[in-house]
Amino acid sequence: MSTTVLHERAARLRPRERLEALCDAGSVQVLRSGVTSRHLAARAARGDGVVGATGLVHGRPIACYAQDGTYFGGSLGERHADTIVRVLETAGRARIPVVAFVESGGARMQEGTAALAGYGRIFRHTVGLTGVVPQISIVSGASAGGGAYSPALTDLTVMTEDASMFLTGPGVVREALGEEIDAAALGGPHVHDRNGVCHLVEPDEAAAAQRVRGLLAYLPSSAGEAPPRAEPLEPELADPGAVVPAEPRRAYDVRDALAGIVDADSLLELYPRWARNVVTAFARVDGRPVGIVANQPHHLGGVLDADGSEKAASFVGLCNAFGLPLIAVVDTPGFMPGSRQERAGVIRRGASLVRAFASARVPKLTVVLRKSYGGAYITMNSRDLGADLVLAWPDAELGIMSARAAVGLVHRRELRVADDAEAELSRLAASYTEEHLRAEAAAASGFVDEIIEPARTRERLAWALRTLAGPAERGVGGRA
Repeated sequence: MSTTVLHERAARLRPRERLEALCDAGSVQVLRSGVTSRHLAARAARGDGVVGATGLVHGRPIACYAQDGTYFGGSLGERHADTIVRVLETAGRARIPVVAFVESGGARMQEGTAALAGYGRIFRHTVGLTGVVPQISIVSGASAGGGAYSPALTDLTVMTEDASMFLTGPGVVREALGEEIDAAALGGPHVHDRNGVCHLVEPDEAAAAQRVRGLLAYLPSSAGEAPPRAEPLEPELADPGAVVPAEPRRAYDVRDALAGIVDADSLLELYPRWARNVVTAFARVDGRPVGIVANQPHHLGGVLDADGSEKAASFVGLCNAFGLPLIAVVDTPGFMPGSRQERAGVIRRGASLVRAFASARVPKLTVVLRKSYGGAYITMNSRDLGADLVLAWPDAELGIMSARAAVGLVHRRELRVADDAEAELSRLAASYTEEHLRAEAAAASGFVDEIIEPARTRERLAWALRTLAGPAERGVGGRA
């Protein structure tokens, strides 16, 4: 590539160097490196501002490309688009993942409608690969317009600390609305990691490339293939029950409990700063990749809300598309009430999580740690939504609502005239708990398959995953 298009800041990787940081050493094979724009005349350079290639990650083939933000702002022209489309076509034919380093100011002004048409073709091919092969974007610089939509259409998006994404940049915002704002405040990583646009943030391109290598280690090359297995590692915590307080209303970090369920060092959380009342993460159990959806009592008491439902539904859909079994780890008092949630569309977005779990065809397991109340009981992969196995810890409670809330509604007249209303409320609540909420009652009715001690959770989940392994996985490594 011409020296006129090299990056001004030496600390940043060039497009080819980004692909080399992503792929196994010596495996990058460049495509269409000689193409040039037919619109830029003497200013045209080989490659037209993008490097397309194939390579290997963990020994498995991928297709990849990297845009050059210093060549006409990374803008997309006709030949530039052709290279990206060729990469996507290659991924579709070979059924291999796609990874893109995105850094683009949008459609190239000098090429007009031809540039816009290029984005249309990229979008169409990206959508056509949805659910067929994993698609991951690394936003490594300023990306606007079509350069923001491209990563939004892929399965996973990682941003670097100095990246930004927006449909219209600060200049347009200033002209249209009179609002003074810089790129970071408008569309930086710490805007988008809180609104669900990006899944992860990394310091720079090299760190982002390593993170994507880690993500690909959980995913198959294409739908219908078995996710890659790893050697099982004993969990970091022998008994997950040791970190969960007995008091139903006391907060704790569910990730501490997960450390006693999943393989050591295998938990990779997505969207860690968006909808923090729900944890979504890749992990492994007995070496098998799984998707974890867990209520997070450390934030909002683990209540489900509109954002948490949308976050979980998106993740469930991703896992279902690529064959990762789902494990719901439940400790929730229900859905967040109030006008704010209703205005946020909690009905529609909560229904999206119901739909995601009910329609998922991968193995679906549920563990109730302490409580599962109301609509959230159904929504969090209940037996009647199609869970293959529902386990509960001995002190777990399952039902419409907490005992005190239920008694306050059912026995409000008796409580109003009682000599000691608080004592009567406690007595009635204890009776209601025994009859309607205890895990034993749910097990007796068939809503819970088995009550287990917390220390046996991993063992039972691993057994279920081995039992439910599909034909694509059985026999992999001689271990299924």
